[in-house]
Amino acid sequence: MTLWLSAGIFFTFACIIGILLKWGNIRCVGVTPVSTFTFIAILFTSGLDVGLIMFPLTEFAGYADLVTNPEYAFSNPLAIEFGFWAFLIWSFYFLTCFYFCVLEPKVQFFSIPLVKLVNNIVIIGTCAFTAFLLLSNLPWYIPQLADSGNLTASFYVIVLAIIALSVYSSTDIRYVKVLSLASTWLFIALILLLWASALFSQQGTAAEFFSTFNLLGNYFSNLHKFVLPLNAYHEFYLYWWFAWCIMIGQFTSRFVSGLRTYQVLLAMLVFPSIPIAVWFVGLYYYHLNELSVNSVINVSMVIVGIIFVINSLDSLIRLYTDNLNLTVERFGTTQYFVGNLVILSGLTLLFTLDFLQIQWVGALVIGLIFSCFVFMMFKRFTSEPAIMREVTGVNEVKVK
Repeated sequence: MTLWLSAGIFFTFACIIGILLKWGNIRCVGVTPVSTFTFIAILFTSGLDVGLIMFPLTEFAGYADLVTNPEYAFSNPLAIEFGFWAFLIWSFYFLTCFYFCVLEPKVQFFSIPLVKLVNNIVIIGTCAFTAFLLLSNLPWYIPQLADSGNLTASFYVIVLAIIALSVYSSTDIRYVKVLSLASTWLFIALILLLWASALFSQQGTAAEFFSTFNLLGNYFSNLHKFVLPLNAYHEFYLYWWFAWCIMIGQFTSRFVSGLRTYQVLLAMLVFPSIPIAVWFVGLYYYHLNELSVNSVINVSMVIVGIIFVINSLDSLIRLYTDNLNLTVERFGTTQYFVGNLVILSGLTLLFTLDFLQIQWVGALVIGLIFSCFVFMMFKRFTSEPAIMREVTGVNEVKVK
């Protein structure tokens, strides 16, 4: 699967370069344009999940263990964590956001019944994986409810309640803006809380704390080394990002409000990476100085992580139910709620049994990307040769 992943990565970056050269200056406008700040908030909170909050403290030690993982020797754990979560890999989202905002209205590849079905299987599977990630990490953050670090019935009830809240919030579009902005501000508050606690911890000095930022420079000086998978764990991450990219691009493309193509790319690379960097620096300082995460921060991390999950699931549930016409208007609130709750809860349990893997979903997405390109080329040279010229000549394109 490594070869398939590498081919997908190279092809993705080649497409991005081609888009910038051909359509880099056209304006992109979605069907529901919002302010740039709201767009960034929706992008950030929809494009990330609970892993951002809960993974780093459990991963830094592994990245520092060069005996077990000598492939990490070129960098430091903070830069590696940042590389797995930020900057360059957000370009995956740019590719799909641009496609759905500008090209899909003319290409209509995702309107093909089989493609639509596969795409929505991807979305539903990734929804369940997001819930599974929360479930699998809760024992680390709420050890009081765990049984020797293992899952108990309490954790299943918590995740079931979160899925239920997400399904309910997806019944009304107004919730997505509220959730996105709330998630963003709560995450900023969590960062401030973490930083304040670190600065007043009596461990080290403020200068030492802020100097931790310098470690991130190693990511940018070794940017090329993060393009292809470093090992199986990095491969898992990259497949995970691919699994998300089509649906996040499809969802966020609705909210673009007139940014030029190159500006959309810059916004996606830079703005989400800033809070991620600030958050990771605080966590890494805790790791380096062996600071204990007090109960207030621990509870706050769990709360923000849960809100991130609700926000992500809300966006994804809304997307696949709209695509498949499984809407509240068609089935009513009760049937809509029960049906989605049963499907997502069942698939979440399948992930706990290792019956499903996110790598399979990511590989399927890469196949969709390749197929879409082939379809575009076929359509360009047969039934609709003017498609590329039409897009090029448009200064402002709206999603129909």
